[in-house]
Amino acid sequence: MNTLKQLLHTKHCFSGFTKYCRALRASYIHSAPDASVEVHSPQQEVAIALGSNVGDRLHNFNEALELMNKAGICITRHACLYETAPAYVTDQPHFLNSAVRAVTKLGPHELLGVLKKIEKDMGRTDGIRYGPRPIDLDILFYGKFKVHSDILTIPHERIWERPFVMAPLMDLLGSAADCDTVTGWHSFSLHSGGIFESWDKMGGESLIGKEGMKRVLPIENELWDWSQRTSVMGILNVTPDSFSDGGKFLSVEAAVSQARLMISEGTDMIDIGAQSTRPTASRISVEEELDRLIPVLEAVIGMPEAEGKLISVDTFYSEVASEAVSKGAHLVNDISAGQLDSNMLRVVAGLKVPYVAMHMRGNPSTMQNSENLQYDDVCKQIASELYSRVKDAELAGIPAWRIIIDPGIGFSKKTEHNLDILMGLPNIRADIARKSLAVSHAPILIGPSRKRFLGDICYRTAAEERDPATIASVTASVLGGANIVRVHNVRDNLDAVKVCDAMLKQRRSYIIT
Repeated sequence: MNTLKQLLHTKHCFSGFTKYCRALRASYIHSAPDASVEVHSPQQEVAIALGSNVGDRLHNFNEALELMNKAGICITRHACLYETAPAYVTDQPHFLNSAVRAVTKLGPHELLGVLKKIEKDMGRTDGIRYGPRPIDLDILFYGKFKVHSDILTIPHERIWERPFVMAPLMDLLGSAADCDTVTGWHSFSLHSGGIFESWDKMGGESLIGKEGMKRVLPIENELWDWSQRTSVMGILNVTPDSFSDGGKFLSVEAAVSQARLMISEGTDMIDIGAQSTRPTASRISVEEELDRLIPVLEAVIGMPEAEGKLISVDTFYSEVASEAVSKGAHLVNDISAGQLDSNMLRVVAGLKVPYVAMHMRGNPSTMQNSENLQYDDVCKQIASELYSRVKDAELAGIPAWRIIIDPGIGFSKKTEHNLDILMGLPNIRADIARKSLAVSHAPILIGPSRKRFLGDICYRTAAEERDPATIASVTASVLGGANIVRVHNVRDNLDAVKVCDAMLKQRRSYIIT
């Protein structure tokens, strides 16, 4: 079940919510004066749209967010990032669009003044209406209030006609309303089903992925549309004790040779890890991890064949992440989602690179303890715990549009839990969607490659004999919605991924026709 279908199903359960929206709409319309309203009350929750199509669009977003936070607009949630065709005035570059939720003590007109100052400070000038601009900041909602004045209308009057505003706005919500303020926002919609129904009538999720609107993740100066095909991440362990290939690629020469092989076989990414995270693994120091990692990382990045390939660093240490990115790594893959280094989230926020947040309980030496293996509903609990980690990341300054989620196959999981995950990726997305549609849309990375549960099922004690079982689990993952598969054997798994992508494309063609 895709997210849209899940939302439509959820909306049928909202009969009470719909009646509440109608009542709220009536009460707010009658209670909101048409004159200027300034609210000097405890902090209000607001929704603010962002757009940019001049200069370095992503840098403009980053700068605007920093200036907003400094001005007392404390950002709590981010939408996904969209590249969209220009509207109204079409002879101009494509836009980046997104939105944020924030809390502020500023009154609505004070807030407008702050946003206009940020726009001016960032180089926006009076020009063609709806024309090019380095940054555009619009107040969509302010608490549960309606505001009408000569210079400000809230809710923003053009929300309901703009897909490039509605898509990010939807991302700021969950399929279940999380507070009275959000319920109030739904009540401002033109439809009884709230913002969900307005988005659905506009075309909804079917609009995403077409030429005029793509959901993207920024990586290595590119905007990656992960919906087009599944990506393969090749594993390069430069450790003496990893469960599958420990000791094989310790030398720089051996590691480079393996990287060259994976590139020749078609890998999209290479994930370099210098610390084993197998069950019961002992932790090594930052210094030892860097000593293993950096020579290999520099050599791989320097390979001519690596041009256009993405390099990931597999670490839970913030110092390692920082050093690796300074040497050219493009993303950080953290098995702990920030739980094993209190500085990780803050550091990654500053690095402004994509961040893989994985679900795990405990640490590698304790994750398979009986206490960490207790689940009533593994997919539901993974969704809840993983969303909690992502929420921490957002509050630390990592936007949802930079986050990749990983349910953590083999990490604090029994065999049956791993199987439930492989079959339950749509359920994980749907459960996350109840709290955040933005996070539910994030790319999912899945990493079952050669893991012990496959050996237990197939009676294969040697890890390298588990490739056929890996292919089966990768196939199930991709058909269930995984966007990145992390594997040791690139060639055979890439073939499986290509077949799965072809099947999914064929299925979509049936839906369209």
